Amino acid sequence: MPCIESRSSRASWTWPACLCAALMAGCGSRPLAPPVSSPTAPSTSTAPRPALPAPSSSARNWDEYRIDAARRIVAANPTISHTGAVIQPLLAIPVLEIELNGDGSVRSIKVMREPSQAKDTTQIAIDAVRRAGPFGDVTRLPKPWRFSEVFLFGDDRRFKPRTLDN
Repeated sequence: MPCIESRSSRASWTWPACLCAALMAGCGSRPLAPPVSSPTAPSTSTAPRPALPAPSSSARNWDEYRIDAARRIVAANPTISHTGAVIQPLLAIPVLEIELNGDGSVRSIKVMREPSQAKDTTQIAIDAVRRAGPFGDVTRLPKPWRFSEVFLFGDDRRFKPRTLDN
């Protein structure tokens, strides 16, 4: 009888110990997975900044200013933007509110909508706006000196400003 008791008492602690060891093995530290991107996604870190023309200050209202700003964002980011047709379904649609100083330089950028997937596209959009600034004198336009832009991202993580999607 002692052999049976010792085997059953050994079995009673062996099962939980094995389960605990298996769970702990799954909790080990693993290297973080690299960000998901498609093999054709353009690299933004090594892209040289294109020479931009002087910002235009000829806009008579905010609608014209937004169009000029969207064109400048595309011109400043040729490897990660496009002006062609938007291919459905979209990967992500971040929305930014850009607040400007009187000279058109970027004062602040507020994220109005962050996509639920491909969250990295929000930072891509923010960086694209910063590369495009300054956008031109806004002192003739009514305050507050801010506008919103919607970025339409495809699977290749290239965007089109919604303002240019006519």
